[in-house]
Amino acid sequence: MTTTTPARTTARMAALVSEIRTVVDRGLAPDLTAYLVGERVAPHLGTPDLLTPEQRVGDPDRYRQHVLHAEPDGSFSVVALVWLPGQETAIHDHVSWCVAGVHEGQESELRYRLAPATGDGCARLVATEHVVNGAGDVCGFAPPGDIHKVYNSCRTTAISLHVYGADVIRLGSSVRRVYTLPTD
Repeated sequence: MTTTTPARTTARMAALVSEIRTVVDRGLAPDLTAYLVGERVAPHLGTPDLLTPEQRVGDPDRYRQHVLHAEPDGSFSVVALVWLPGQETAIHDHVSWCVAGVHEGQESELRYRLAPATGDGCARLVATEHVVNGAGDVCGFAPPGDIHKVYNSCRTTAISLHVYGADVIRLGSSVRRVYTLPTD
């Protein structure tokens, strides 16, 4: 993943950040915060004035993360992820609540649960759901139970907007842990 520092913000993105700040400042439970932030993100998806041309550029080697905003107090960050066909994440979970909305294209997600060790003494990941999100779709979640793998499942560039309840510039990523366990 390629990460950039916050770039120029569009007027629409500035308005969305303000809406997100109003929700986050309420100090609600993480799952409720994710739900309410998702409601604010949805109307902005697919609009031509949300991202600058530079924020829509991918990377031929891996999906690219454009940091659009990091709240000064560290309470949330907004990023655009640009996925070229076939690009994907590792199986991972997160340090905080998260909202993902598809701005353009299609993003697929494989969700997992951690199964306890069996007779062989090895824990496993069990796939629980395969979700395909198209333009305008939004999902939100909060740890624990947020283990997944995300990938571009379409033949064109996919762009998604992600809001994390953490400062991804300071942390370097929203990922808490990458899983290399066997999967069922």
